[in-house]
Amino acid sequence: MTCYDRRDLGLLLLRLGTGGVLAAHGAQKLLGWFGGAGLEGTGQFMESVGYRPGKASATAAGLAEAGGGLLLALGLATPAAGAAAAGAMAGAAAVHAPNGFYAQSGGYEYAASLGLTAAGLSVTGPGRLSLDHALGHAVNRGWMVPAAFATTAAATAVVLGARVRHLRRQKEGTQTQEPLFEE
Repeated sequence: MTCYDRRDLGLLLLRLGTGGVLAAHGAQKLLGWFGGAGLEGTGQFMESVGYRPGKASATAAGLAEAGGGLLLALGLATPAAGAAAAGAMAGAAAVHAPNGFYAQSGGYEYAASLGLTAAGLSVTGPGRLSLDHALGHAVNRGWMVPAAFATTAAATAVVLGARVRHLRRQKEGTQTQEPLFEE
């Protein structure tokens, strides 16, 4: 019989909690579960905050959250799961950043906490109470951590850059022009 240490139990609890929350948020976006808006409603919201096209953005965010969360909870493909979830949370944090840090003011605190926890699990690994461990770490190799984060960072930079450009163009197009000369 294998004896598991406190670290393994702690990682299991972090994975289950963080992964479960992320999976539930993704299910809200993808399926409309747990009071979510589903793809149509989430797509409209995504458009309104500058992620275009909205439905594709909702699908990508929902898959990163639901898929990354489920895989984290299971402790399977932990480097990719944590990186994908962290990337999705970076996108959410960008939306909330203008409201400051604290969630009670609509800030990015919650998204940052989920993203950092997912990233930490990706780096630390899932522990022995995981499918990665049971499968001999076939999809949890050391080299996969930097590869997953590099891929996610590149994709996140492209998406956030496109959002910023869209929001700038939108702002420039809606500003009223001051006359150059008074009549």
